[in-house]
Amino acid sequence: MATAYWDREGQDAVPVVATSFWKAGHTPTLIAAFLYFDLAFMVWVLLGPLAPMIAKTLALTPAEKGLMVATPTLAGALLRVVNGLLVDRIGPKMAGAISQVIVIAGLFTAWILGVNSFGGTLALGVILGFAGASFAIALPLASRWYPAEHQGKAMGLAGMGNSGTVLASLFAPGLAKLFGWNAVLGLACIPLSIVFVAYMLMAKDAPNAPAPKRIVEYFTPLKQADAWWLMAFYSVTFGGFVGLAASLPIYFTDQFGLTPIVAGYCTAGCVFAGSLVRPMGGALADRIGGVKALMMVYLVAALALTGVAYASTLGSALGLFVLAMLALGTGNGSVFQLVPQRFKAEIGIMTGLVGMAGGIGGFYLASSLGLAKQFTGSFAPGFLIFAGLSLLAFAGIALVKAKWRATWISGARI
Repeated sequence: MATAYWDREGQDAVPVVATSFWKAGHTPTLIAAFLYFDLAFMVWVLLGPLAPMIAKTLALTPAEKGLMVATPTLAGALLRVVNGLLVDRIGPKMAGAISQVIVIAGLFTAWILGVNSFGGTLALGVILGFAGASFAIALPLASRWYPAEHQGKAMGLAGMGNSGTVLASLFAPGLAKLFGWNAVLGLACIPLSIVFVAYMLMAKDAPNAPAPKRIVEYFTPLKQADAWWLMAFYSVTFGGFVGLAASLPIYFTDQFGLTPIVAGYCTAGCVFAGSLVRPMGGALADRIGGVKALMMVYLVAALALTGVAYASTLGSALGLFVLAMLALGTGNGSVFQLVPQRFKAEIGIMTGLVGMAGGIGGFYLASSLGLAKQFTGSFAPGFLIFAGLSLLAFAGIALVKAKWRATWISGARI
């Protein structure tokens, strides 16, 4: 059996003999990418589970709470472009090492000096953005080892590191109750340091990396409409996932009066659902095509988020959030089944650009929920607008699917 994909210049189809997934790539690197991504995402959303306690200590308004948990998302979005450039210039392994050192040093400093103001939380959020930017490193690190027919599974497994958000929701509130929320910043450095050592020992750059280009050449994908479409689609799927992961602790405590610890457990359940299905979303896209998978995803997400806006009980809200996260997590894997098919030679910068768009979507959702609560007294408008964006994304994928299937050459279903 053979397959084909675009060569480095995107002009000729190159036949590649298919083989099993576990023999096709480099498993230690895939594991290292997952671990790095997992712990990075854990600290990226750390301010979310801690937000009820931080807000009480610093007397923050609902809008300030929303901006506090949204700042790491926005910083991570912008830094993903920087990391995408570094991946293609110095290689993903070294780029990941630099990013991890910055995050560990930043958290350690915040723990030693303390965070005593709203401005301090925003400064910490910018540092945590480097953890969110790990997306643009971990995925190319894994992806470059795998052929086209296994891209969905490889990107899905590496991307399942977004399950680190579950760890933050599960453990941060309890540790904060025992030791204080500022101490959690220092405690987070322990697992981060362990994973850093494992990463340096296990990760290896793929031998088929494209040659470095001039800086301006990295942004040539933006001249093509397909790049913008993929960015828009991911801004909804990943934006919804990370925006909810950061905001749900605030929602559950404000809307239903839950304690931070119980709110953390509820958030963890929702986030776990979205994280678990990311590799399944990649595998589903490999089987039925990323386009078809995304069309289903956007419809389910729109219905679930609309239902959340009108949910009157904790049980109904929790069930709808789980459904929304299942859809969005599947969509995350589906988008990144498509990206390498269209932009294999530019996978580093495209991962950064698409990831940036996802982060911006998350920033919008998290901040808009806080603004909605402050100015209308309800979270509902924020959820309804994002449900509308899901429907727009559905219309967009329906618009481009025929062209993509007619013009793309790849070894996987589109």
